Amino acid sequence: MDVDLIIHSATQLCTIPPYAGGPQRSDHLGDLGLILDGALVVNKRRVVATGTTPEVRAHFRAAREINARGRVVCPGFVDPHTHLVWAGDRAAEFEQRVAGATYMEIMASGGGIMSTVRATRAASTSTLIAETRARLDRMLAHGTTTVEVKTGYGLETATELRQLEAIAALDRAHPATLVPTFLGAHAIPAEYRQSPQAYVDLLITEMLPAVADKARELGLAQLPFCDVFCETGAFDLAQSRAILEAAQRMGFPLKIHADEFAPLGGTRLAVDLHATSADHLVTTPPDEIAALGAAQTVAVSLPATPFGLGHHDYTPARALLAAGGALALATDCNPGTAWTESMPFIIALACRYLHLTPAQALVAATLNAACAVGLGDKVGSLTPGYAADILVLDLPDYRHLGYRFGGNPVAGVIKHGEIVIGTL
Repeated sequence: MDVDLIIHSATQLCTIPPYAGGPQRSDHLGDLGLILDGALVVNKRRVVATGTTPEVRAHFRAAREINARGRVVCPGFVDPHTHLVWAGDRAAEFEQRVAGATYMEIMASGGGIMSTVRATRAASTSTLIAETRARLDRMLAHGTTTVEVKTGYGLETATELRQLEAIAALDRAHPATLVPTFLGAHAIPAEYRQSPQAYVDLLITEMLPAVADKARELGLAQLPFCDVFCETGAFDLAQSRAILEAAQRMGFPLKIHADEFAPLGGTRLAVDLHATSADHLVTTPPDEIAALGAAQTVAVSLPATPFGLGHHDYTPARALLAAGGALALATDCNPGTAWTESMPFIIALACRYLHLTPAQALVAATLNAACAVGLGDKVGSLTPGYAADILVLDLPDYRHLGYRFGGNPVAGVIKHGEIVIGTL
């Protein structure tokens, strides 16, 4: 059979098969579908077959071949939680934090999220696109081929829509696939600090309908996710429920920031509303871990955030898996707490602080991360039918992804069957 591309001679081909048609859960997490001396076949931008190199070469002829030369081949990373569109930086606040100020103290004094909001409101759409493209380029170079991107540094209708425009423009122009999320409920803006309910009302009556209209104008395939930062100092449980229920009635798929600093019931809310994911989950109580374990909602851990804050508590990943849950990993790339574009670094953190094996962390950064953005049947795996989003890692063994840290192991990135990084 004639095909477009064969990649062969991988020391390890990690196909990462879905479990029961969805994410790998509980003690099933970590099934790499490993093929030694592996090869895969690409035709019309999709994977059509995998096997050993002799098996594949016996059945297929390709217009192009890539010799992996004894390196690891795996799916492109999927980053399911980022705040990638912003202007400016918060290096001065980092200096304050290392001197002893807490994240919430900085936020209460007008810094934190509101500092980035002021810079983002003042930036043009072209500036937002240019600054974000540089971050996307670094993500792609580190192997991320699909990335969720939130608004949330506007906190007013016009700027939130400009952020959405920037996301859509970058999705059209950049090799990476961008999945948009509306996070107007990221913080109470300064002008509503004395009347937070008025801002909640604005989100529901003006911003959500405007985002839905803009999504249709931009030709998005579906409405963006709607997310809420359910946290002390941001949105309480009742406000979070009101926003998410209104979004759900309008047809938005749902996400939530929950239990980053305090357990307010956000994880239970995510389960009740069948949210696609619940993210952060550092202080989640045992009963809500149990509820999440029995639900379809994917738990997304962001280990760079406590690392960036110098905190010692991380997502209780082992408890989530013991409860039957599906766990994903993300960078949380943002200017305040976790400015990192590297999913390999996240895998290394997850092995050390979430106590995941390298195989579990790799699945959490690919297939399960894809499920956390509703794309678990399209990307994050190299089983036949999935998009040909492929990494060649300059590693002799997949376990080096967790073992090493601080460098970039990606030798080449293939997106939809075409080389976009490297000279393979």
